Amino acid sequence: MLLNMSLISLIILLLKLSIVLGVFAIGLKATFQDALFLFRRPAELGRVVLVMNVLMPMFALVVALTFNLHPAVKVALVVLAVSPIPPILPNKALRAGGKEDYIIGLLVAISVLSVLFIPLTLKVLQWITGLQLNMSAASVFIVIFTTILAPLLGGMLVRRFLPSFAEHSARPIGLVARIVLLVSGLPILFTSVRAILTLIGDGTLLALAAFALVGIAAGHFLGGPESEKRRVLALDTASRHPAVAMGIAHTNFPNQKLTAPVILVYLVLSAVLTVPYLNWSKRRQTTATTPGKEVKV
Repeated sequence: MLLNMSLISLIILLLKLSIVLGVFAIGLKATFQDALFLFRRPAELGRVVLVMNVLMPMFALVVALTFNLHPAVKVALVVLAVSPIPPILPNKALRAGGKEDYIIGLLVAISVLSVLFIPLTLKVLQWITGLQLNMSAASVFIVIFTTILAPLLGGMLVRRFLPSFAEHSARPIGLVARIVLLVSGLPILFTSVRAILTLIGDGTLLALAAFALVGIAAGHFLGGPESEKRRVLALDTASRHPAVAMGIAHTNFPNQKLTAPVILVYLVLSAVLTVPYLNWSKRRQTTATTPGKEVKV
């Protein structure tokens, strides 16, 4: 049995809380120079925008219009494509070998630009599909500011004025954020498992996997010459902000109750699919830096 709308709203609130805590923890380890990293490098920022805000929405639209998928799956693909990267990604990106300034700069740049790109992209998709798709810039700004920019700024200010507290509290706060994220997501998956299983045979998993793999490939090949930045952009392109995606879906398609579970399934699937890519990319980089072996990565 699917969750009722009030419980879904509560779960979205918990998702936002987990994101706020996670971003605050990231801010405790970040600097203002990190936050402005990509804005000072327009060429790199342009590649990021091309991959995340142009190519991925186009691919999601092609899949939604071409294949006979459940409407909730089509909605999930579209809202995922226009959503920014999830703030839980920086820690994983750091473990993947990314540099902190690029990772934080990417999070901030895409979050700020999403205030412009989400309403604009929805208007373009509305014009193409004829569906009513709306989310105002003000609504996007409220979500982005409260869940990303404000807690990130708060964390950076704490680091600046209370460096000892920031150093010792970043890890436990991040752990609490991950626990809240897990607690908020499990009810949707457990209560919707039967409905989700009915979608497995109709190409849903294939479509979701294709979206993740295209994101990984686009981020890798358009991420620039540095292997570390390629990995980070590939990882971030394949992953999206669940609270923003669910918020857009809930605003425009309140009757598609399967959309939220599909979004969570995608997050799990994309996380699984990035593992072999990261392992392959690291092996390629190791081979390239081994004396006597030069391989372009």
